[in-house]
Amino acid sequence: MNPFLSLQGAVADPETGVAAHYGEPLPEQRALDRGLAIVELSHRGVVAVDGPDRLSWLHSMTSQRLTGLAPGESVETLLLDPNGRIERAIRLVDDGERSWLLVDEGSAEPLAAFLTRMRFALRVEVADVSEQFFAVQAFAGPAAEALRDAGPAAEWRDPWAAVAPGGVQYARGEHPGAGWTASQFVFPRARAAELAQLASGAAAGPSAAASADPIRPAGLLALTALEVRACRPAQQADVDERTIPHELDWLRTSVHLTKGCYRGQETVAKVHNLGHPPRRLVLLHLDGSGGELPPPGALVYRAGEGADARPVGRVTRAALHYEWGGIALALLKRSVAEDAPLEVRIGADAADPAAAGERIAATQEVVVPADAGAARDVPRLPRL
Repeated sequence: MNPFLSLQGAVADPETGVAAHYGEPLPEQRALDRGLAIVELSHRGVVAVDGPDRLSWLHSMTSQRLTGLAPGESVETLLLDPNGRIERAIRLVDDGERSWLLVDEGSAEPLAAFLTRMRFALRVEVADVSEQFFAVQAFAGPAAEALRDAGPAAEWRDPWAAVAPGGVQYARGEHPGAGWTASQFVFPRARAAELAQLASGAAAGPSAAASADPIRPAGLLALTALEVRACRPAQQADVDERTIPHELDWLRTSVHLTKGCYRGQETVAKVHNLGHPPRRLVLLHLDGSGGELPPPGALVYRAGEGADARPVGRVTRAALHYEWGGIALALLKRSVAEDAPLEVRIGADAADPAAAGERIAATQEVVVPADAGAARDVPRLPRL
């Protein structure tokens, strides 16, 4: 039994088996944002890589520069296919002896299997340790300090707040994720009951005890809402079989544009330097008069078009934010004007647009602009 599901008010998410909320989704969200709540992520995976060649080996296969990574330094990196499409998003921290790879649900086993096949004669050992370890998440504040006081096996500090060395940001001006302060803490599963007590305020270390506000648990709904507002990509929710990192503005933290060769690098370089991503991420602000949020995969259309119109994008995630109301992340075709009014049609099918039910008006907050990419100005030669 998951001890977090024994906490007061816990309601399990049927897909993941962890708490969707604890009876108060919006107060949980506010507390999480203020660093006063802990989210349990035991449905996700943990892969451990040991051995003296681990960092140079992982560096050679993924999109981020990992050589010279200092103990405790956190990065994120992507495993791409030969066409530059995202296969695995990896949160990585090295403790000086082991690289901890934190991944979304369903990714640990295939990632460990792939890495094992790629070992060859190198001095590395790979293990899916998801049954022995799990992660919890908190934002800067008393909850994160309490988790540090508890002595985690590893701490991964999310770099999403700023452009990483070697990265580039497509969003104009300040990125919606500029204030992001999340960290994930890895603990043995044997300590889950202890951490559930800590999350409920029943036990706290010296840092948390000094806070006037108690720590509380928060569910996945709270975390999703904060991720959507920060336009923070997640593989399980926002990546499909065609996604390249440019479309999600993920070059800002997960790709080093001047590192050596790795699988998929040609596409990364070509799209950034000479082309444009075919789709672009937007944050949709939804008309809340109907009270319904679109489900993942809901189709997006230009507002006012008829029932036979073609969709111009799809929603990846939607949430009710405690300050911003109904919001959603969506991937749109690059050709859609940045100021175009949009609508999300619940129940619409690209093959049968007339099947749509409720239409939700939406306005765009541009994350990846239509002119993203084409960073290298290549002069056109005159025709002879």
